[in-house]
Amino acid sequence: MPPTNLTAEIAAAAARLIVEDGMEYGPAKRRAAKLVASRHSGPVELPDNMMVEDEVRAYIELFCADTQPVELAALRCVALRWMERLAGFDPHLSGAVWNGTATRHSDIWINLYCDDPKSAEITLLNLRIPYDVGQTLGWRGEPVEVLTVTDRHASLALPVLIHLGLYDRDDMRGALRRDARGRSERGSLAAVRALIDPVPSRG
Repeated sequence: MPPTNLTAEIAAAAARLIVEDGMEYGPAKRRAAKLVASRHSGPVELPDNMMVEDEVRAYIELFCADTQPVELAALRCVALRWMERLAGFDPHLSGAVWNGTATRHSDIWINLYCDDPKSAEITLLNLRIPYDVGQTLGWRGEPVEVLTVTDRHASLALPVLIHLGLYDRDDMRGALRRDARGRSERGSLAAVRALIDPVPSRG
């Protein structure tokens, strides 16, 4: 069933919140729905993430084409630095920094795969890196512990938040599943390196 005009309006409003405020998709869709519902009567249907991502890309192309590529490259460099630090936990990058829609307002999301979640905390303690502990929902809807650290990049005016989701080692089997468009939802350390230093074409 094609999206309604209201659903499309929610997707566009959510995209603006994601790009300009750095919100995650779920909260952005819910806030956008409230904004749209306040101007219309009747029920509203939330857009799916694919529709919102399309609006995010369109918004970036229209309003951020000059700045977003530089910001994305900086965020990927920060992500790579942390993935290399935590290489023993098979880190995989996800979210906007992986799929290419990140701006300076975006957080970095990295999945770590651990035999014991405490081992990741111990690693940060040994490196004398301060962190906060939180929780999010994993890709199966289960609660996942998250360690959040802060970093900076010279080309970004704002500090960068890096969220480290702690998954069981056995969850690695689902790490590289593909979305409805056949794209990998996460990238390994090697894949992120390839994004930053692509192999030059021959010929």
